[in-house]
Amino acid sequence: QVRLVESGGGLVRTGDALRLSCTASGGDFDTWTAGWFRQSPGKEREFVAAINWQSSAIYYGESVRERFIISRDNRKSTLYLQMNSLKPEDTALYYCAADWGLDVRTTSDAYDYWGQGTQVTVSS
Repeated sequence: QVRLVESGGGLVRTGDALRLSCTASGGDFDTWTAGWFRQSPGKEREFVAAINWQSSAIYYGESVRERFIISRDNRKSTLYLQMNSLKPEDTALYYCAADWGLDVRTTSDAYDYWGQGTQVTVSS
């Protein structure tokens, strides 16, 4: 049973930084592709960042490029999202996603496994 658990969300101010973590269990994390998505009330789920199994291919959504950094530690079965220079428009529920495969995937329908999400709120 694959399980993804996010942590690290919270309430911060504009310009602050946060690091999200997603710990995986139930499989060989180093054979999974993984990513982060976010969703705000009334909006569709938005792609944030994705990384392949060996961290050799990384993609970012346009709105977070240059501010967010995705990384992974396969020994710890953990995915990270370092979020810098946070803005109020970054406020959302952040989800990690994973699936078997060695490629990098940027669409939500490409992932079978999802965490429950961690809330990030950025005040102005």
